Amino acid sequence: MKKNVRQNKIVELISTMEIETQEDLANLLNGYGYKVTQATVSRDIKELGLIKVSGSERKYKYALESEGSSINNEKMLNLFKNCVISIERAQNLVVIKTLGGNGNSAGAIVDKLKIKEIVGSIAGDDTLLIVTHSDSDAETVVNDLKKLL
Repeated sequence: MKKNVRQNKIVELISTMEIETQEDLANLLNGYGYKVTQATVSRDIKELGLIKVSGSERKYKYALESEGSSINNEKMLNLFKNCVISIERAQNLVVIKTLGGNGNSAGAIVDKLKIKEIVGSIAGDDTLLIVTHSDSDAETVVNDLKKLL
């Protein structure tokens, strides 16, 4: 079976179901006749740009990153507003504390903002660390991000 056909099925599945793990996704695909391993599913997830977001039935679910490709997308802004606990500056660093499991989502949203003062960022489970060139750049980033809240 061709990769694009399989990846289209993945997009269909995550659009209609809350799928939390690669193993769950692989089992579903195998049930539909797609012979896949967890490694294949992992590559597909990366190529499709899937991210994990909070689910309503499950703790997390896979979603298309492109669904939030515009920061004006109300869903992504609401996610940022609802998951951020605090935004603090420490010299040239900005530390964003989030609800558990939302560090990566907050990071994806911040990346989409393309704030010129940001050199890079690292996301964990409940924290996003942003690096800027200077203390004043960090202050600008803090102010810009707090406006979103």
